[in-house]
Amino acid sequence: MSMINEITLIAIVVAVACALPGVFLVLRGTTMVSDAITHTVLLGIVLAFFVTQDLNSPLLMIGATLVGVATVWSIEALQQTKLLSNDAAIGIVFPLFFSIAIILITRYAGNVHLDEDSVLMGELAFAPFRRLMLFGLDVGPRALWTMLVILLINSLFIGLFYKELKITTFDAGFAAALGFSPVLIHYGLMTLVSLTAVGAYDSVGSILVVGFMVGPPLAAFLLTNKLHIMIGLTAVMAVINSTAGVRLAFMLDTTIAGMIAVVTGVTTLLVFVFSPEKGLIKATVNRKREQKKIDQRLKEIS
Repeated sequence: MSMINEITLIAIVVAVACALPGVFLVLRGTTMVSDAITHTVLLGIVLAFFVTQDLNSPLLMIGATLVGVATVWSIEALQQTKLLSNDAAIGIVFPLFFSIAIILITRYAGNVHLDEDSVLMGELAFAPFRRLMLFGLDVGPRALWTMLVILLINSLFIGLFYKELKITTFDAGFAAALGFSPVLIHYGLMTLVSLTAVGAYDSVGSILVVGFMVGPPLAAFLLTNKLHIMIGLTAVMAVINSTAGVRLAFMLDTTIAGMIAVVTGVTTLLVFVFSPEKGLIKATVNRKREQKKIDQRLKEIS
């Protein structure tokens, strides 16, 4: 398989793996929490590295996931005091955890290949060079297999708990009355978000992870009102954005992650404007139509 095809395949798997939990983040209105998680899990990576002294240790992923969950808990704990809004709570926890991680890297890990730039931006072009060897055989890029496992976990979670996710997303009170635990489902989802963010760090960086988690699900939300169709459209949009982004990046000789982010933003904006049901043009036409009806009624009354 050629390098460009491997990069495209990695980008597709990462995009779909990130977009699936992103569907429920968009529906729950918690997309900014995903932004916080994708940055603060760096603290978990750093702390786990200090314990293991091994950048390839699976404990880094575990530590980062735990810090991601701790981020969600901290934000919600501040919200529950009723003294801070959701945005304000995120604005406190996000910079705090991320800044601690940066300080620790700068102070104690300056001579290690662990830096904030690689976490923020990533580099898909390097992913094919890190190979996974099994019994002396090259089975492909390590990032591809890592994200395939995470994609499988995300898919299984959504498939097994589809009903619970649907009910707790749209009516948490009703879900609790039926015996479901909205809190348990919520933290399960946030654990997946943290795990996915950590797995995608090495390839695409946190900025593109947020784009993957928000862009395709938001575009799909603007195109349909049915959850199962929204999930399918989200996966399709993720594949289209990542494939087009990689191809354009090679054509224009520019950053791959940056180009995928641009394509994701452009396609989402196009859907926002031209969606036949919820698009800006449709909404504008409906407003003008309603205004004409009101004007007509006013004329009839007068």
